[in-house]
Amino acid sequence: MVRFGHRVTSIFLTALLLSACATGIPKEALQITERSMAERQMQTRRFETTDEKMILSAVAGLLQDFGFNLDESETRLGVVVGSKDRDATETGQVVGMIILSILGAPPTIDDKQKLRASVITRPAEDGQNIAVRVTFQRIVWDTQRNVSKAEALNNPEQYREFFEKLSKAVFLEAHEI
Repeated sequence: MVRFGHRVTSIFLTALLLSACATGIPKEALQITERSMAERQMQTRRFETTDEKMILSAVAGLLQDFGFNLDESETRLGVVVGSKDRDATETGQVVGMIILSILGAPPTIDDKQKLRASVITRPAEDGQNIAVRVTFQRIVWDTQRNVSKAEALNNPEQYREFFEKLSKAVFLEAHEI
């Protein structure tokens, strides 16, 4: 009788655990919002050329000019990914850490960050242009080596500057200057 009770309890707990794991993806997670459309527009530009390899070459050179190391590049897929490591220490956090240390709290502040740029290209529907989309992200680690932030960077000025310089790089690349 005791074995039967353990078996029923085990089956019940297993069913409970499995049902808790089967929550599924919320319907709103896959919906495109006005905000996501605005971000996509900020991240995408069209270039009047059909030479995707030339665009990718210009992208790779520009990322390197910005201090990124090229992590991945696949011309056939139209993908270039670069990253760079930077200091993430902020003055306000240092001041806060000093105050908290005096009060006896463990001192933890942002320490290092990895910035990533991901660029994809694809021929536009009209067959006369190449669409280029770039996204910037960062991951920040604190002094205890824990991830304190993982976020997309959505500063319009950053995207404007990228595409302005990419336009110049594409021009130079196209004219072999």
